[in-house]
Amino acid sequence: MRPLEARRRHWAALLLSIVLLQAVPAQASLGDRLPDFKECVKVCIKTNCDSSNPTPIPLQRRLLLWNCPAECDYHCQHVVTDKRLARDPPYREPILQFHGKWPFHRFLGMQEPFSVLFSLLNFLAHDAGIRRLKDQVPASYELRKYYLLFGYFGLVTWTFSMLFHTRDFALTEKLDYFAAGASVLYGLYYCPIRIFRLEESTPSKSALLRAWTLICVALYIAHVSYLSFWTWDYTYNMAANIAVGVTANVMWSWFSVYRFQRTKKWWSAWPGMIVAWVVLAMSMELFDFAPWGGMIDAHSLWHLGTVVPTIWWYSFLVKDAKDDIQGTRLKQ
Repeated sequence: MRPLEARRRHWAALLLSIVLLQAVPAQASLGDRLPDFKECVKVCIKTNCDSSNPTPIPLQRRLLLWNCPAECDYHCQHVVTDKRLARDPPYREPILQFHGKWPFHRFLGMQEPFSVLFSLLNFLAHDAGIRRLKDQVPASYELRKYYLLFGYFGLVTWTFSMLFHTRDFALTEKLDYFAAGASVLYGLYYCPIRIFRLEESTPSKSALLRAWTLICVALYIAHVSYLSFWTWDYTYNMAANIAVGVTANVMWSWFSVYRFQRTKKWWSAWPGMIVAWVVLAMSMELFDFAPWGGMIDAHSLWHLGTVVPTIWWYSFLVKDAKDDIQGTRLKQ
């Protein structure tokens, strides 16, 4: 499973590359090295799992693949954490991570319930945005299909995010990060199509669009192949997402300034504002802290922080499309 530390470094590095700062390395996971924790798990497994009559696990947790050793690991995390917090000052000890994760309180078997909830809100934001595009942008508009595909990538990405935060396995981790990588790359893909009007049916632009499409597809296949068949390299994955994300954000920010200077329409500056909002939301990843109430941590708040800019982004796409269509009609 991917450690929380690696996930935090991934997003923190992306933010800091944008604002040209440096992150402070995170403290390594220490909880699962504690003798008290190891002994607790050992005794629990021997008592509840190795007997001829193992302790039953509720159906809703079994459906999410919680087995007896995993149950022991989960409960011992909280036994040890409660014991550390129960000590009187100055002997009270801080909450530690176990296996690279905070000791979250699960809900209905979900490991990180608020990350699941906020991922769902992002999913719903994309779903609502897709419906707005279908309702308000005519099918004849050439960019509509690219905008809708952006929405579909969002639906897939946040579906796999929900799965990963529900249960952290090697498979759900890969699905989550491959989907997120595809979404980030698609965000770069359709950016120059809109900015440089590559959707226009001229021989030169059609050739550019085909070449750009092949490049992006080849890059994604190479990216997934490298991580799947060569090495699961977190540093490389981080660097790839940084390069793609920063490039797209710079292009949209430039486009925002350029369009506002030309049109003087307030909404044309929205892309730059949305980029700034997302960067601010990503800053939550820098302030990693033990989860409030055992459930809400910095990573879940980062997911919450992307909901509004997603809704806002679809508003921009709709306004931009309508303005583009109106401008084309006026020229005729």
